[in-house]
Amino acid sequence: MKQKSPMKVFLNGLFNENPTFRLLLGMCPTLAVSTAASNGLGMGLSTTFVLVFANLVISLLRKIIPEKVRIPSFVVVIATFVTIIDLLIKAFVPALSSSLGIYIPLIVVNCIIFARAESFAFKNPPVPSIIDGLGMGLGFTLSLTLLSSVREIIGSGTWFGMQVMPAAYKPMAIIVSPSGGFITLGILILIVNAVVKAYGKRKQVKEGIA
Repeated sequence: MKQKSPMKVFLNGLFNENPTFRLLLGMCPTLAVSTAASNGLGMGLSTTFVLVFANLVISLLRKIIPEKVRIPSFVVVIATFVTIIDLLIKAFVPALSSSLGIYIPLIVVNCIIFARAESFAFKNPPVPSIIDGLGMGLGFTLSLTLLSSVREIIGSGTWFGMQVMPAAYKPMAIIVSPSGGFITLGILILIVNAVVKAYGKRKQVKEGIA
């Protein structure tokens, strides 16, 4: 089986298999913490950290881990790095730790990380696994930050806590409510998939002409 180039592996998580907008994975933290851009960025980068290092360790141990206990092994590896990032955030960014609350420890059961461990890291060498984790993590970070930014700007009139809307602007509080999260996410998924589809058709036309 021909391996993808490192660039294709990296870009896969950003576009073709973006965890949020294309695969609809990790919806629980996506909707729960996306009321502020800082929360979205913090959650995304925390997940990226776990993805990269969990993928690396699982890839290194892929020939040692018995097939029958691979899932429990994944849990132990992932939980180790979740504990590390949780303690680091509590020590250096306590405000973010308070905002994200239980959702940092819950990265342990995030289906994005399990999916990459099972479908990629357990079957590929360390370097491609690191690149895959980085691409998927940054794809999740970008989508979560975008969703959080839209909700914060429209729902609160601020961005990363800074006032960006005019003083006369009346924030739409529904956007930062749970129902507003579903509505905003649905609209963004529609837009992103429409853009990806249009780009794909344009690329096919160019390749046909060439």
